[in-house]
Amino acid sequence: MPRIVSARVIVTSPGRNFVTLKIECDDGTTGLGDATLNGRELSVASYLTDHVVPCLIGRDAHRIEDIWQYLYKGAYWRRGPVTMAAIAAVDTALWDIKGKLAGMPVYQLLGGAARDACMVYAHANGTTIEDTIAVAKAEQAKGYKAIRLQCGVPGLASTYGVAKHGARYEPADADLPSESVWSTEKYLRVVPELFKAAREAMGWDVHLLHDIHHRLTPIEAGRLGKALEPYNLFWIEDPTPAENQDAFKLIRNHTTTPIAVGEVFNSIWDAKDLIQNQLIDYIRATVVHAGGITHLRRIASLADLYQVRTGCHGATDLSPVAMAAALHFGLSVPNFGVQEHMPHTDETDAVFPHAYTFDDGMMHPGEAPGLGVDIDEGLATTYEYKRAYLPVARLEDGTLCNW
Repeated sequence: MPRIVSARVIVTSPGRNFVTLKIECDDGTTGLGDATLNGRELSVASYLTDHVVPCLIGRDAHRIEDIWQYLYKGAYWRRGPVTMAAIAAVDTALWDIKGKLAGMPVYQLLGGAARDACMVYAHANGTTIEDTIAVAKAEQAKGYKAIRLQCGVPGLASTYGVAKHGARYEPADADLPSESVWSTEKYLRVVPELFKAAREAMGWDVHLLHDIHHRLTPIEAGRLGKALEPYNLFWIEDPTPAENQDAFKLIRNHTTTPIAVGEVFNSIWDAKDLIQNQLIDYIRATVVHAGGITHLRRIASLADLYQVRTGCHGATDLSPVAMAAALHFGLSVPNFGVQEHMPHTDETDAVFPHAYTFDDGMMHPGEAPGLGVDIDEGLATTYEYKRAYLPVARLEDGTLCNW
């Protein structure tokens, strides 16, 4: 049996911050897990180094389920983003090790492929509707079959999901939290116009998505969903904060536009009522934020009972390690829906060489044993950690928004 002899945390910032756990066994086999928690990276690094790593030494790396239960139940203070990201890093690294020892890609250990590849969606954003559609058509030309559209809101200096000055979009944008101004009324006016123009320009053979980013009340979300029904969206994402899950009943009562939620969820308990009451159509929990491959499979299995499909978060705040794990997971589960895809920078790809590929709007994790991702530790050390916060928003009267 392979015994764990070391585990250490690697923090690197090739364009943005990533936290990686590297576990090594007594036979020299290593495994990688992503532990990145955007805007709170060092909290997970400390949790791993100070509280989790000492508990791993000497354990049988094959006992993935037992180690998951030990880290989850043994902490007493369960769940939460820091704890679950740390557990996810361990779990993912152990699946990587198991795949390497078996000489098989992880998806084969999860039951094999349930499809040929995973459909992914691109991001298209711009200051104006016209700018957004131009970007979307360029992504469509690359082969993307699903595209998320976000545009600037007239009268607001900045808008969630829209990059500044044509740069790559990165949510964590400042050394201290930046503040922006938000207007729900202005936003609700522009979004239907965006999708009306998009259908006219792009046709009906492409899936269109939109992220509300928790910014509406339930009745406002229902109103927007109804206004978007003529444009046949693939989904509206995070229409309202999900702490009060009964709120989604109100949204359901007012629109047939599909609903996606869950990129900030940490466990099956966050998603349980939404899934069982069929209040959502896509669950967006991720490998890194929801306890790893082991726990995300449980969420997917519950969702499958209620015809809810997966639509995992996949922004660049997840490292290529998490992207690989998401693709192995997505290739294997029966109720896969779509996978978010924001390409990493060349610097990030150099630090994390990987086997997964993109072709014609689809991605595949590759056939390398394990996850198929490595880390160039020498190169990683040249990119020092840089504190970065996600922005906060206030209404035009100065009220701090509640999302």
